[in-house]
Amino acid sequence: MPDIRPLPEELQKIAITELGEVPERIAEDLHVLKAWIRQQPHLKACIEDLFLIQFLRGSKYSLEKAKEKLSNFYTLSAKSPHLRSMADVDDPTFRRVHRTGCLTLLPTPLMEHGPRIIVEQVTFGPNEFTSDEISRYVWTIAEIVMQSDPYACIQGLVIVMDFSKVTLQHLHLLSPKMLLEVMMFSEKALPLRIKRVLVLNCPTFVQTLLNFALSCCSEKFQKRIHVSDGKNIDKFADVFPKKYLPQDFGGENSSVADICREFEKVIDEYRNYFKRNSECGIDERLRLEESNFNKNTEFGAGGSFRKINVD
Repeated sequence: MPDIRPLPEELQKIAITELGEVPERIAEDLHVLKAWIRQQPHLKACIEDLFLIQFLRGSKYSLEKAKEKLSNFYTLSAKSPHLRSMADVDDPTFRRVHRTGCLTLLPTPLMEHGPRIIVEQVTFGPNEFTSDEISRYVWTIAEIVMQSDPYACIQGLVIVMDFSKVTLQHLHLLSPKMLLEVMMFSEKALPLRIKRVLVLNCPTFVQTLLNFALSCCSEKFQKRIHVSDGKNIDKFADVFPKKYLPQDFGGENSSVADICREFEKVIDEYRNYFKRNSECGIDERLRLEESNFNKNTEFGAGGSFRKINVD
């Protein structure tokens, strides 16, 4: 039997109808993916069921897409410290970043049984953390979410980004290179489906950086990004009723402080997972075929440029 968590009934139905999941075939699908991993001399991947099944679900059970996304996951994280998870979730800086409330997973999914909502904010001073420390925190949380959160795993994510406290002094944390890496990793490697990104209080200099990063993403991905130069979430009411925001934003979905405090318990549960898999990664010297991300540019490029429209 696969070592995975059973899904709530309504999510299992969605996994079957929308993702092509066949519960009776999960063990076989995981076996095939593990066999492929063992045949890749350059790839030392986590082979725990709870980790691998999300690559199958995130690829709608296309084995070839799951292989590609899994390879990209390790290839891109090997190329940049921005994209690596922590080996030690008890690291004091990691915990300090978490307690700022810069990334919050809201307890009630959108429309009760829809995508998991994540609120991202700039809640720290421009020199309080390095960009590596912030990014590694974000991807560590993402790696936890893709194994612990059934709504995120099956229904995907809606991300609300609030730039109300960002200043020009924060720019060194938002370099074009880092944003490009994050966008490419989100689209090509992260096995969680990002359904929509709502950007609030977006100053001109951040919009310029977003335009640059999105120019290297597919048009499909670009169309999921919606930007507002104000904080009025009501502009997105047709896709995101305000009540699903945290209390700090005038909604009803708990408070950022309470959520962060509770999520520390989830982080604690994955302490040993990150220690067990701290040596996973890529050895490019042993790769049999050249990676797509080595052929043209540092991360490759795809899609066409489409300027973000500000609502």
